[in-house]
Amino acid sequence: MTLSLDESRPSPWVLRFAGLIPERGEVLDLACGSGRHARFLAGLGYHVEAVDRNPLVLRSLQGLCRVSARQSDLEAGVWPYGGRSFAGIVVTNYLFRARLAELLACLADPGILIYETFMVGNERYGKPANPEFLLRSQEMLGWVQRPGWRVLAFEEGQVKVPRAAVVQRLCAARGSIGARL
Repeated sequence: MTLSLDESRPSPWVLRFAGLIPERGEVLDLACGSGRHARFLAGLGYHVEAVDRNPLVLRSLQGLCRVSARQSDLEAGVWPYGGRSFAGIVVTNYLFRARLAELLACLADPGILIYETFMVGNERYGKPANPEFLLRSQEMLGWVQRPGWRVLAFEEGQVKVPRAAVVQRLCAARGSIGARL
């Protein structure tokens, strides 16, 4: 797999908020793709569970210190993380609403959710264009409107880097996190 320079670097959104994840906690990098965030988070000292359905991309993560690579089709079969909890969950460029409740249930208390993906309007720029994979305006905010959760940052709109797209971004805390923004 060949990645452009921008696709191999961690997302600026993840860079901005990764330090809020409780120390010594395990982090889930969901639909990790090339593993750019798993590598970055492991470099910060976190133990990272990097999961993706593509065994070829996971191969590059094998043997990395503090990274456990797991192949799983997150959209089929049993949810692989039932009963587990993570101090941080990072998701970029991925949306599968049917597993959202299970995903949010995996965030420890205290814990940090860092999520960034495409929203309605992105179809002007290419994939994803299917509304099933595009967030509605402010949809992420609805995910965390529940007791014990707090929105630390939220953005939505058009971006130009790493490519033109329409995205939504959320950083939310579950439980009491001393925000060090």
